[in-house]
Amino acid sequence: MTKAIDTTNMDLNYKPGDDFYRYVNGGWMASHPIPPEYSQYGSFNILYDKNQEELKALVMEVSADKKAKKGSVNQQIRDFYNSGMDTARIKETGINVIQDDLNSINDLRTKTDVQHHIAKMQQESIYPLFYFFADADQKNSNMEIANFYQGGLGLPDVEYYTGTDSRAQALRDAYLKYIARMFVLSGDDEKTAAANAKTVIDIESSLANISKTRTERRDAEKNYYKTNLNGLIEISPSFDWEGYFDTLGLPEPGDINLSQKDFIAGISPVMDQYPVDDWKVYLKWNLLNSSANYMSDDFVNEHFDFYGKTLSGQQELKPRWKRVMSTTSSGLGEAIGQLYVQKYFPPEAKEKMVVLVENLRKSFGKRIKNLDWMSDETKQKALAKLDAITVKIGYPDKWKDYSKLDIVPDNYLQNVRNAGKLEFNRNLAKIGKPVDKTEWGMTPQTVNAYYNPSNNEIVFPAAILQPPFFNKDADEAVNYGAIGVVIGHEMTHGFDDQGRKYDKNGNMNDWWTKEDAERFEEKTKILGRQYDHYTLLDSLHVNGALTMGENIADLGGLNISYDAYQMSLNGEKPKKTDGFAGDQRFYMSYAQVWRQNIRNKELIRRLKEDVHSPGEARVNVPVFNLDVFLKAFNISPEDTLYIPVEERAYIW
Repeated sequence: MTKAIDTTNMDLNYKPGDDFYRYVNGGWMASHPIPPEYSQYGSFNILYDKNQEELKALVMEVSADKKAKKGSVNQQIRDFYNSGMDTARIKETGINVIQDDLNSINDLRTKTDVQHHIAKMQQESIYPLFYFFADADQKNSNMEIANFYQGGLGLPDVEYYTGTDSRAQALRDAYLKYIARMFVLSGDDEKTAAANAKTVIDIESSLANISKTRTERRDAEKNYYKTNLNGLIEISPSFDWEGYFDTLGLPEPGDINLSQKDFIAGISPVMDQYPVDDWKVYLKWNLLNSSANYMSDDFVNEHFDFYGKTLSGQQELKPRWKRVMSTTSSGLGEAIGQLYVQKYFPPEAKEKMVVLVENLRKSFGKRIKNLDWMSDETKQKALAKLDAITVKIGYPDKWKDYSKLDIVPDNYLQNVRNAGKLEFNRNLAKIGKPVDKTEWGMTPQTVNAYYNPSNNEIVFPAAILQPPFFNKDADEAVNYGAIGVVIGHEMTHGFDDQGRKYDKNGNMNDWWTKEDAERFEEKTKILGRQYDHYTLLDSLHVNGALTMGENIADLGGLNISYDAYQMSLNGEKPKKTDGFAGDQRFYMSYAQVWRQNIRNKELIRRLKEDVHSPGEARVNVPVFNLDVFLKAFNISPEDTLYIPVEERAYIW
């Protein structure tokens, strides 16, 4: 049995009011150094490792079925995994595994050819230039429409191209060298490879200059522009959009959302700027970079040296079986998920989650009714939206069909491509059709949860419903402090700075009074400033604007779940456990969910790229806005993290 709160994980050298995160987690942090294969190590990683071991046992069991018929789930899982573990075959094949693809790019003669070839690459989930996919129309959430989203960059953030600081420059230099080394591995001499690398950087830098930043991309309203094929051609005339859609097999795409209109418009001048041969180099690079992890070890190692070591500070690759397992689990997500649920997800976990969710819904409803800053008019619509939230727990009611997926025993990369093509075509087929509200955006074996604003739904995959998030043997304080806050967090996403822009039906629709919206924004600014001022590594700060939605959700989740916890007690006062009262255990349980050790490179990277605040800030900022927390741990104005009443964020 997993102990709900283990006091050996604490560090009593810290006062709760000076660093609550380390007070709860300092002992654990000291005894759990980051394994060389990780750039950070915490609750999610531990569950991921456990999850991988369980999936491996399932795959080994399936692989024992030597008589599995071609096209059966057992055959697909067995051959997908085994093809990835067959390093001798992968080494023997070498660059030949993509030689036909390289030849096809070499044969391109015009920019129109290049544009049509981009469509062919996207069909196999390789995305040069931009992403294309089906998604719910943000203003008509019952219909799927075509969507374009900016892309085309090998570095993970626009600011790595535009930044003038020494770290951005060093990363660009390292990226340039990485690209050149990959071209050498593909057969180019060093001079050609260096020239090709510069071409790639030049094109990607041009794309970065027309791209929106991560913070800008958070604004739902500014990332919606609906048009049609004629409008798309008018906006971006130097791209053969008709030929692109014909190549995809979608000659009449219907309504189209340009998530970043300026980027799509900017594609035309960038297309005009570079000659065909440069675009061929760019396509080859996209092919190489996207294929590297499924090729021979020389490609795998080069890819890891840059994306793992240089960007995130990882010291070693994960063991091969973990990497192959992750890829197999992705390619055959719900096929493996179905087996995972049958073996590892107890029905009582789902039953208890249903009760927890409804308690959280009641708690949130009471909080909305008691808000002193929101008008009755907006409250009624907020309550209607809360009541309309759909809840999905554990696994989907109907499973995806993989019967058309061709998996072969001797070509790992081809299996990855075939799985990508199946998903792309499955997604493409949705365009112009009603949204399937039963579909899941995560597999059951994923350690995570999410809120989907267009469906107004919260989703909790089976894999997250285990300690430290959910512990069937723990007291109520622990479960409400962990999975309860996660539930409240996801509910609050429907009412964060972006989620609030969607109504109960999932349509982007301004249902707030002007005055309520203004009061809400003033309150969120207070929270944003708190995170902006939170310091890490002596001089770095959290980006309060980039992380705003997650920070609002954390604060809301804590409030909603604490109230639900109190409701569950029915007026009784729980006994102390391990010397801690129920209120204390609630917040300690929350804090231990976010415990982690993280390498400096990874922390720096995430501060720039991640919409979530680092674990330390997710604990040390929101709780100090809560009167109940301050009372539970006797926090006083003399304590380092104390927030005066007038500076606290009271939102949901």
